[in-house]
Amino acid sequence: MKVNVGCNGLTMTELAQICGGMLCCVGGEVNRDMPFRYVCTDSREAEAGSLFVALGGERVDGHDYIGAAVSSGNECVLCERIPDISDKKYVAVVVDDSLKAIGELAKAYDRRLHHRKVAITGSVGKTTTKEFVAAVLAEGFRVHKTEGNYNSTLGMPLSLLSLRNDTEVSVLEMGMSNFGEIEYMSRIAEPDIAIVTNIGSSHMEYLGSRENICHAKMEIVKGLKQGGTLLLNGDEPMLRAYLTPGVRPIFVGIQSDCDFRAVNIREGIGRTVFDVCYGGKTVHNVVIPTMGRHNVYAALFAYAVGVRMNLDDQCIIDGLNHYRPVGMRQNIYNIGDITVIEDCYNASPESMRAAINVLESLSGQMRAGRMAAVLGDMYELGENGDRFHEDIGLYFAARGGSMLYTFGQAAEQIAVGAILGGIDPENIYRNGDTKNPWLSGEMLLHSLRAGDTLLVKASRGAAAERILNYLKENADRLRK
Repeated sequence: MKVNVGCNGLTMTELAQICGGMLCCVGGEVNRDMPFRYVCTDSREAEAGSLFVALGGERVDGHDYIGAAVSSGNECVLCERIPDISDKKYVAVVVDDSLKAIGELAKAYDRRLHHRKVAITGSVGKTTTKEFVAAVLAEGFRVHKTEGNYNSTLGMPLSLLSLRNDTEVSVLEMGMSNFGEIEYMSRIAEPDIAIVTNIGSSHMEYLGSRENICHAKMEIVKGLKQGGTLLLNGDEPMLRAYLTPGVRPIFVGIQSDCDFRAVNIREGIGRTVFDVCYGGKTVHNVVIPTMGRHNVYAALFAYAVGVRMNLDDQCIIDGLNHYRPVGMRQNIYNIGDITVIEDCYNASPESMRAAINVLESLSGQMRAGRMAAVLGDMYELGENGDRFHEDIGLYFAARGGSMLYTFGQAAEQIAVGAILGGIDPENIYRNGDTKNPWLSGEMLLHSLRAGDTLLVKASRGAAAERILNYLKENADRLRK
């Protein structure tokens, strides 16, 4: 990871003061007040003017790469120990914990800037919500948002360090895999508005239950500013029941008692239209350029943020319409005469069902061909993983799916569920080896036909987009 420090530089003296670390010259006299403009954790990205952060780890220890970083012209190092390198000359700040030091640096840097912050967490929909919120706020403010995978205990602080001096609002995504991580990030960011999109089954392997997942997600309130706004999914019973002393949540959803409510939801090809009820009024015909009720929730959160930030309804509507999906999230396009929904970024039982709903809706509107899906492994589901996969197969069958292609060993249980749900076994194709995506590609080439609608979805580790790449490369072989 590497970021450009947004304020055009910090010094090693400032770093030592902020982190309470020991400032020392290694290998000879070096400017102790050395400035740095970049922060990186990968020695291959180190260069002159950058701070290399040596992070300890079970498999890779960044301290073993300090020499390589310095050899690249990097003269600033943040570390927990000085390695025995006799021929290298650099200035170092030595701390007890490099990761915590980066968090302290990010918090101190953030406090120099006068801007408001929106923090977003949840089992699914974090990135989509972040993109909707950023699109809305960009109608009235200079906005910074989390990019890529900068949503971890390391990535989120680095995202803060990249804030520019003229930033008015930052939209920060916070992911996690265990207790304490969201609290850590929230206390660094100190958000003005905090959002919890939902409580799902991801990370069940580490946290054991949805109740524990809920507790971990709700850690976001630990850093919420005094008088800050907490937005929760009002259709999630666990969030409804969660008591947050001193904070009155604002509920977002489709149920009648939500503070921000979507009604009259209508789907078209590539878009969704709905009305928004809030504050005793109704805003009609709000359009978002994507499909699925799960995206309506994301847009509603953005609408609520816009209202809390004093944007008028038209600004918010314009912002929602400017939303564009990022990465490999629900991109809809054609390969030959096949309509494809590429949703390969990640997968959980909840997001799988949401994607199947979009497939059903789009296939119905196309009024041609069959509902087909490549459904791959879902990770971090713990001891109930087989049941979760089987349930997805049952759900796919119940929504009208007819052609199923499983990808990965765990996903073979999706096939079991699909058969139990009534799909003809001859229309189910299994590939248990995620190292051979071409095999799934060949299955698709030989069984799809013109007019079919195909969903491709799996957890990130499966890299199911490789199947689509193979399909694109061999599109001339698709059946007409």
